[in-house]
Amino acid sequence: MAGGPANIGEKLPEGLKALMSRANSADWSPPPVDRWNPPFCGDLDIRIARDGTWYYLGSPINREALVKLFASVLRKDEDGRHYLVTPVEKVGITVDDAPLLAVEMAIAGEGGSQVLTVRTNLGDLVAVGDEHPLRFEKEPVSDGLKPYVLVRGRLEARFTRALTYQLAEMLEELDGANGPELGVWSGGRYFSIDPELLILSE
Repeated sequence: MAGGPANIGEKLPEGLKALMSRANSADWSPPPVDRWNPPFCGDLDIRIARDGTWYYLGSPINREALVKLFASVLRKDEDGRHYLVTPVEKVGITVDDAPLLAVEMAIAGEGGSQVLTVRTNLGDLVAVGDEHPLRFEKEPVSDGLKPYVLVRGRLEARFTRALTYQLAEMLEELDGANGPELGVWSGGRYFSIDPELLILSE
């Protein structure tokens, strides 16, 4: 069905049900999940696919408001796993790659004063810099580069293929301590790419 699995709210843990009931109130704001330390209550059959689609019990959740609600209590802990967190419970979910996608990028300035502002598929806006750094990994299948930007906490957004091409056109070469480096400027910081990744992506 268009909105996703039927009666989704009836099958969720109590903390998530309470969150859904408060989300429509006028004074609702994103909760401080990084300050909560509830007990782990097991895993929930929610998966975020590589394309950013959220699934519950194997069916896509097509209601954007519901996806944004769940994303507001999403947290990545030191163990590398992703959880939905409320004041009373923490439930594990599956994330195929990154939980967010970087889908659009605005560019201001140039050189060392350049600032890249990224929009995610769920509406987050972040300016790449010290608080929201870039990192690069290798794509296992194609050996190409996969850029990520830190959005909040430990949550990252992976650049879409189109945005990766746009970023690649902006790469600049600098003389580093160990020879030439390739990277991109944003927020007064130069984000370089590991030379081994460049070799693998050729």
